[in-house]
Amino acid sequence: MAATARKDPLRALISQQRSLVTPRQWADEDAARTRSTLRLLCPEPGEGRVVALYAARPGEPGTALLIERLAREGWRILLPLLKRAPDWAWFRDGEPLAPGWAGIPQPAGPGLGADAIALAEIVVAPCLAVGLDGTRLGTGGGWYDRVLPHRKPGAKVLVLARDEEVFDTVPSEPHDIGVDIVVTQTTVRNLRGS
Repeated sequence: MAATARKDPLRALISQQRSLVTPRQWADEDAARTRSTLRLLCPEPGEGRVVALYAARPGEPGTALLIERLAREGWRILLPLLKRAPDWAWFRDGEPLAPGWAGIPQPAGPGLGADAIALAEIVVAPCLAVGLDGTRLGTGGGWYDRVLPHRKPGAKVLVLARDEEVFDTVPSEPHDIGVDIVVTQTTVRNLRGS
């Protein structure tokens, strides 16, 4: 069976499970993931450091608190501009995000191009599921698989997930880009022997 055919049932299952999570559960889990991610990224002041991050929409691990706290720690934050071609823009603290494609929040500022991700020391990418072997299941658009090859050498890819979304492996295809770290509401795990 082709990996693509195996991805869709898992996507449907995870989406269905996420729809049952209450707003209170999301808030508690997001707070826990944010604390763990900040401990990982901010052992020292982040002044001037760059992170490429996603702005979460409802029904996925939230990033609003993480964005707020990283900005307060002095990190410069790149957020996706979701268009046909991958693009990034700076998050400016205090400026509201505007709904972009599929209602995903994004900055109103000018695009910097796909190569802007090379400024980031770490990339926080969304996922529906992740494997302990570093495989990542996204929503199926391939946006991150197209943009991650532009990151700087050595820049780690971190994903935020729920405990229930971590498996030994998830279906993948040759073009899928692996990840290095998963942060859930209870654990931080280095993947792929990194």
